[in-house]
Amino acid sequence: MLNSAVEIEQTVTFNIDSHLKKRFPDLKVLTFQIDGVKVEKRDVELENFKEELTKQVRKQYDLESLRNLSTFRAYRDFFWKVGIDPTKSRPAAEALIRRILQGKTIPNINTLVDAYNLASIKTEIALAAFDANKLKDNLLMRFATEGEEFMGIGMEKPMRLEGREIVVSDGEKLIAVYPHRDADNTKITNKTVDVVMLVCGVPSIREETLQNAAQVATEYITKFCGGKRIARNKTFHALASS
Repeated sequence: MLNSAVEIEQTVTFNIDSHLKKRFPDLKVLTFQIDGVKVEKRDVELENFKEELTKQVRKQYDLESLRNLSTFRAYRDFFWKVGIDPTKSRPAAEALIRRILQGKTIPNINTLVDAYNLASIKTEIALAAFDANKLKDNLLMRFATEGEEFMGIGMEKPMRLEGREIVVSDGEKLIAVYPHRDADNTKITNKTVDVVMLVCGVPSIREETLQNAAQVATEYITKFCGGKRIARNKTFHALASS
């Protein structure tokens, strides 16, 4: 049985499986879509903004106290429960902030990915983005099936899932291991025009925090890539249908 669906303005519909809700009743996911973006390899203004944010991070955080922040603790606790070792694969925002504190630069992927990575750093919340025109059907969040294969961005070969992981599929293929890694076949490229965003909540993170992350991500993406958000933020609590 699936949960009630909420449409994203005639694009895709996002559903959360009721079995997942039973296991994680406090799990929240927020979605929105931005259409008409222009993705470039690099932008001077964006690079300057990266430098400003890097300075802010070094003033605000230090490596010793980072692991005790409530947001990152919530992600790490969730990672353990779904079969991801957070000491090997850290939550996205924490990994980016750690990188800065270690004196490294923020990776340059393309302007859209870079923009939402900065929003993730700013808000401490994991974000995911998918090329809307590469999605085949409505999106479903569910537990993985044991032995199911997932080809993530940057992987040389697919990984076999154990069945504890949470995945997002589009009816044809897996597009993410939640909230850990996005798939290669729906990633954002310089040809992307429309993008579906997920604001990845975990238990103990408030909805208001997710809403703020969506606002910051929208601001950064539209500032550096243009486009227009065509749907309001939708928060999914996975309330089971009858």
